[in-house]
Amino acid sequence: MTQETLGPDPLAVFESWYGEALSSATPAADAMTLATATRDGRPSARTVLYKGLLDGGVCFVTNYTSSKGRQLADNPQAALVFYWPSLNRQVRIEGRAEQTPAEWSERYFAARARMSQIGAWASAQSQVIASRDVLEARIADAEQRFEGRAVERPPYWGGYRLVPEQIEFWLGQDARLHDRFRYHRSESGWICERLSP
Repeated sequence: MTQETLGPDPLAVFESWYGEALSSATPAADAMTLATATRDGRPSARTVLYKGLLDGGVCFVTNYTSSKGRQLADNPQAALVFYWPSLNRQVRIEGRAEQTPAEWSERYFAARARMSQIGAWASAQSQVIASRDVLEARIADAEQRFEGRAVERPPYWGGYRLVPEQIEFWLGQDARLHDRFRYHRSESGWICERLSP
């Protein structure tokens, strides 16, 4: 693998690699680790699902009042990692996260399964609850509220797009002498550099 075979646009490379992960039936190909940090730099990470590209940003959805939503409000710098072990590939993306336009969130929410829509109303994501029974009661309340009509998107739920400032492509090789290429933004566009394994 070389800079020439990868090409000049890292998002095009990413889409190609993601497409190969999907076509090879890689389990959970859309799973990505999202790392965020508090205002004072305390990090946390969790797995979220990739929801496509929007205006050059990598999208995911969540409750804006969840721990990750609160952290992104305080510190929008974040990182993503895709790992596809069956392909021996990894993609690392660092940049700034921002909420997607409301229209994008509305379209995505409308396409979700109804119970996933209900769940968005029922779950106060990341907040302590006394028991599973509390969650079940909230689900029942939300089902009753929207009985016989479309479920509206909660105002506290929607998408984020992480706009990359740096993207690294990792291809595993023998003896741990991996191929690593890092793209970073400059005023003239993307610059690609090979990194030591």
